Amino acid sequence: MELGVPLILFIKTEPNVLVPVHPVYVVADDESTQTFVIALDEEFRDIADPTSLTEDQRRYAVRTARQRLHQPVFRGRVIRAYATRCSICSLAHGRLLEAAHIYPDSHPEGRAVVSNGLSLCSIHHAAYDANLLGITPDHVVQLDDDLLAEVDGPMLRHGLQEMHGRALTLPARRQDRPDREALAFRYEAFRR
Repeated sequence: MELGVPLILFIKTEPNVLVPVHPVYVVADDESTQTFVIALDEEFRDIADPTSLTEDQRRYAVRTARQRLHQPVFRGRVIRAYATRCSICSLAHGRLLEAAHIYPDSHPEGRAVVSNGLSLCSIHHAAYDANLLGITPDHVVQLDDDLLAEVDGPMLRHGLQEMHGRALTLPARRQDRPDREALAFRYEAFRR
């Protein structure tokens, strides 16, 4: 087996749905047990012995694994539930869409389930994570008062300020819709 060659790992998210994680690298194998070690980041593709990582490499490897293992699956499910559109502005370019967590990963309720996610374009996701944009439990977009008063270019005016007061576009399936308790929790953080 040639080691260090980039591969695509497919994770089964549901029947007949595979989500790609790429590139990944086979960095070690054990023919006797027919097992191998996959590096989820190019940083680790040339490591001769993955069992003897430095402290910095181990920290980075853990962080990368936590971010990457569930995120492609979560993203795929959330984006599909919202019909490949931003739930705020309806942008339909899949490569510009991200799955935003309502309860963050670090919160005990921060599970990677569709009802804890929102399909957002990159600008709305960044504004949501920075608490410049909030969503009420009744699915209404609210902007930070300072951001609403700011005068800047067309992206601020059309991309953010005009979204204030707009209702979210929700998934067709009721069980995929954002959890109201999660939205209330996150909206409180936005209002502070």
